[in-house]
Amino acid sequence: MTEIAALPVPTRHDGSPRRVGIEVECGGLTEARVAEIVAHRLGGRAQKTGPYAYTAEGTEIGDVEVLLDTALRERVDGAVARAGLDLGRAVIPVEFVTEPIAPERIPEIDALCGALAAAGAFGTQDGIALGFGLHLNVALPGMQIDDILPTLTAFALIEDWLRARMDLDPSRRLLPFVDPYPAPLLDRLCDPTTEWSLDRLTGVYLDTAGSRNHALDALPILKEAYPDRIVAAVAQMGHKSARPAWHYRLPDARIDDPHWSIAREWNRWCLVERVAADRELTARLAARWRDYRGRALPIPGQWASVSAEILDEAVTLP
Repeated sequence: MTEIAALPVPTRHDGSPRRVGIEVECGGLTEARVAEIVAHRLGGRAQKTGPYAYTAEGTEIGDVEVLLDTALRERVDGAVARAGLDLGRAVIPVEFVTEPIAPERIPEIDALCGALAAAGAFGTQDGIALGFGLHLNVALPGMQIDDILPTLTAFALIEDWLRARMDLDPSRRLLPFVDPYPAPLLDRLCDPTTEWSLDRLTGVYLDTAGSRNHALDALPILKEAYPDRIVAAVAQMGHKSARPAWHYRLPDARIDDPHWSIAREWNRWCLVERVAADRELTARLAARWRDYRGRALPIPGQWASVSAEILDEAVTLP
C-alpha cells in the first residue's frame, strides 16, 4: 500500500484540515452498477437521482455521486438522443465524485477502484479513444494571494518536467485539457518586479491562460473571489461552481492497472506544494526560466529537460 504523503500546509487558516474531493472516470460499467458497488463497498444506499445519475447516500465517506459524463449528459434531450448516448457507452465515461475527504482516506478510494475493476471497469489504457481522467479538488489553506500564487507558480514551472515523467497515454495527449500552461503565463509569474495581489493575478491568468483546458484549473478559485469578472471573461464558468480549491485534472485514470493508484497521484500533488513551499528552489527555477526564454535562439519544447537540471537533484517524483 502506498503511503499517503502529507501536505506541507495540512490545515486551513481556521484550523480545519484541508480535504480533497476525488473524481474518477472509467468505462465498462453503467452508472447504476458503479453506484451499487460504491454502496456495497462503503456502506449506504444507491439511489437514482436523475437520467444517467445516481447517488450512493450515507457512505462511510459521505455521499458519492455517480454520473455518466457530465458534459454529454446535460446535452441529452429526447429519446433519440438518449439512444445515441446509450450506444456510445463504450467510449463515454462514468464518473464517481466524492465529497471532500481527509487525504488519509484515499486508500479506501483505491480499494473501491479495485472492486470496480474486478467487476469489469476499465481505464484509459484499454483503448486509444478512452480519454478517462482523475480529478483532485484540493482545498486551499485560504484565499489570500500567498495561498495561491506560490502553488500556481510552482506547478507552472514543473509541469513539463512532470508530464515528461508521467508516461501519458496517447489518447490523453490528444485532448485539450491536458494542454500545458502557455509560456506567456510563466513569463508573467517569473517576473521578479511584479507586485502581486489577487486582483492582479486574476488579470494575468485571464489574459494568458483564461480557459478551463489546463491540467491545473485555477478558474474555480478565481470565481470564488470575482464571480462576475470570471463569468464575463470565460462564459463556460457560468454553470461551473466557484470553490476555494485547486481543480487538478490528471491525464489518466488507469483504474484496472494494478500499478496505478490515486495515492501516488496525490503524493505527486504534494510534491508540487513542497516545491511551492521551497522559495529558494522556485526562485532558481524562475531564474532559469528567464534565462531559457531570453536565449538568442530559443528552442521550444526543451523546458522539461532544462528544468530537470535543477529538479532531478532537488526532488524525487513519487
